[in-house]
Amino acid sequence: MIDKIVPDLETAVSDVRDGHTVLVGGFGTAGMPFALVDALIEHGARDLTIVSNNAGNGETGLAALLKAGQVRKVVCSFPRQPDSWVFDELYRSGELELELVPQGNLAERLRAAGAGIGAFYSPTAVGTQLAEGRETRRIDGRDYVLEYPIRGDVALIKALRGDRWGNLVYRMTARNFAPVMAMAAETTIVEVHEVVELGALDPEVVVTPGIFVQHVVQVTDPFVDGAA
Repeated sequence: MIDKIVPDLETAVSDVRDGHTVLVGGFGTAGMPFALVDALIEHGARDLTIVSNNAGNGETGLAALLKAGQVRKVVCSFPRQPDSWVFDELYRSGELELELVPQGNLAERLRAAGAGIGAFYSPTAVGTQLAEGRETRRIDGRDYVLEYPIRGDVALIKALRGDRWGNLVYRMTARNFAPVMAMAAETTIVEVHEVVELGALDPEVVVTPGIFVQHVVQVTDPFVDGAA
């Protein structure tokens, strides 16, 4: 019997190792798997490369992980915002590496990893510092930069509902990067608001099939429950 449900957050993140590349879903706080990130802090894995759209807000979620000194490098699109003081301090002091990736390219590089695409050409970043030293090609009169897939050892994502096979549906914009990250990682760990019985999810609305998911843990979501 296939059952990907794990009993607690500690078990869910227990396979994360020092030096792993960890894909973390979320667009700011929307879809951020806060419970899994907190569990990763407790787990203590270090020297991590974090791939996410942002580099943390305030001192919670990814910002807390950065503050704990467990991250070596961040790959993201929007590292700086009004409440990104943790990232700012670490980056300016040279304690944290940054790879800046345009948002569309970030999503497509993740998708390419899951789809088995070796590389692709994108017009984004042509003529900017992000393209310096990169392979370029002119196609039909337009310049493109060669981009490579981003693969993760682990993905930490959040979904609204899941079943014991790992089939997932998301809550509105909380969907964001989660589907492509699930495809791009060797191990995908999901915190869900609700675990439902097999067959309760309409196959037509399942966004992430269970084949891309290894561990599911149920976590009370205060945003869904109305407590936040």
